[in-house]
Amino acid sequence: MNAPALSDLENAAFERDGYLVRRGLAPEALRHQMQRIAGEHLEQLIAPIEYEIDVQYPGAPANADAPGARTSRRLLQAYARHEVFRSWATSSDIGVTLKALFGSGQDPMLSQCHHNCIMTKAPGYSSVTLWHQDNRYWSFDYENLISVWMALGTEDRQNGCLRVIPGSHKLTLDSGRFDAALFLRPDLPENKALIGQAEVVELSPGDVLFFHSRLFHAAGRNLSDETKLSVVFTYHESGNHPIHDTRSARFPSIRL
Repeated sequence: MNAPALSDLENAAFERDGYLVRRGLAPEALRHQMQRIAGEHLEQLIAPIEYEIDVQYPGAPANADAPGARTSRRLLQAYARHEVFRSWATSSDIGVTLKALFGSGQDPMLSQCHHNCIMTKAPGYSSVTLWHQDNRYWSFDYENLISVWMALGTEDRQNGCLRVIPGSHKLTLDSGRFDAALFLRPDLPENKALIGQAEVVELSPGDVLFFHSRLFHAAGRNLSDETKLSVVFTYHESGNHPIHDTRSARFPSIRL
């Protein structure tokens, strides 16, 4: 894997927008192997798994007795599941890109505590993910992390691809603009105006989305007939430490 170095335009785009798509970054053979292994683990429900009923987002099954109650939302701990995921997560293509995007010269570190998963958006019972920033879940010295989202198949409006608000990683919003779960409140006029700036991020198989942890993003339901699979890892710089005794420090990070 030897992707071309980031151009000045790509670096500037990430700084401005808070996200960047590198098209066809993942080799086809690697992607097919990931698809096969993810499919096997999903079919066998190999733990650890987060189910749609665990998060109770809009559209999820109501309880354990409801139809679709065993619908997986994501296969957790992808790094530990198979060498193919470890190889991709620590590859030179990922490391070189992250080092350029962080821009400090520090080594990127893979967090085993956040994302580190295969997203498994199933048809029928997948839920809506409302507008949020990932930092609401995380506890680090600095809110400066980057997630790397690789599409194993096509991701479009039909199957619930990501939507992002360009430049929103630079915003500081009043607490009243969020609900109790730290999602943007859609009833507020100022939030409606912000959400109106959203862009849809459609991906082809093997495309990789890099996005900042402060970027507002959301996703719809999967209205297609096939499960959408995405491999997602999150990284921080070696000088940006998880805060002791928080969820972010539960497992050690991996230096690239």
